[in-house]
Amino acid sequence: MSSIIEQKQQIVNELADKFRNSKSAVLVDYRGLDVAEVTELRSQLREAGVDFKVYKNTMTRRATEAVELSELHEVLQGPTALAFHEDDAVAPAKILNNFAKDHDNLEIKGGVVEGQVATLEQIQELANIPSYEGLVSMFLSVLQAPVRNFAYATKAIADQKEEESA
Repeated sequence: MSSIIEQKQQIVNELADKFRNSKSAVLVDYRGLDVAEVTELRSQLREAGVDFKVYKNTMTRRATEAVELSELHEVLQGPTALAFHEDDAVAPAKILNNFAKDHDNLEIKGGVVEGQVATLEQIQELANIPSYEGLVSMFLSVLQAPVRNFAYATKAIADQKEEESA
C-alpha cells in the first residue's frame, strides 16, 4: 500500500513542478467531447508543444497547495484537464480558446500565467494575443514600411521623369 502512496506523491510532485516551471497552465472541462474531438484537440496541442493531461482533482489540489495556488480549488470540480507550456504563455490559451469556439462542450475554467492565478477573462485576453511569430512579423512589417514607401516614391519619381523625357 505504501507504493501506491509513493506513486501518488510522485504525481503530485510532478504536477507541482509543472505549475512552477510553466509559463502558463489552463484548466478545462472536457465533458461532452467525443473521442474524435478529444483526439483532434490533443493533436493540436501536441503540435504546439503543449502538455495536456487529465489529473485527479485531489492530486491537483495538493499540487496547487504546494505551489501556493490554492485559489484554483474552486474551479477543480468535475472532470478537469490541464494544459501546460514551459516556453509559450499564449499557446495553451489560444488553442483551447479557439477549440472552445467550435466545440461548445469544452469549457475553460481558469488558469495560471507566470505563477499567478488568472481569471477566465484574463485567459481569454491572453488567447487573443498574437503568437510570438505573429508579433515578430508585425514588428518587421512596421520596420519595413518606411523603406517600402521610400522605394515606391523613388520608383514613382523615376517613372514620372521617364514619361517627361519621352
